[in-house]
Amino acid sequence: MLIHIVARGRIGRSPEADLVARYLKRVTWPARITELPDRGGRIPPAESNTRLILLDESGRDMPSTDFAALLGRWRDDGVREARFMIGAADGFDDAEREKADLLLSFGRLTWPHMLARAMLAEQLWRAVSILANHPYHREG
Repeated sequence: MLIHIVARGRIGRSPEADLVARYLKRVTWPARITELPDRGGRIPPAESNTRLILLDESGRDMPSTDFAALLGRWRDDGVREARFMIGAADGFDDAEREKADLLLSFGRLTWPHMLARAMLAEQLWRAVSILANHPYHREG
């Protein structure tokens, strides 16, 4: 299953970019990042059997093990792409939220978009590691 992060804003050369690269390099599944300008730009067309996940403050806050289990179910069910959307400063409108398969939150705090991208990359690495049965330091 392809992990695809579609993010508004250019990360450029930054400590956050280094974190994203570090974690995505560890992800053993195919992974891709598409950057879009803050406004406009062309969102790549989604393949059939894609799950759309919006990072949204109103979304579900879940433990890493539940997030891993969800990704594992999608992978095992033949989902071709898990597309994670990181919006612009104003987030997503109600119509965009309606289309999503999952609204995902990193808590009720407000996070800078570039840091949210790094946190997502880390959680994707963690999820893939959990699914590969690597010891998880929070279990037990």
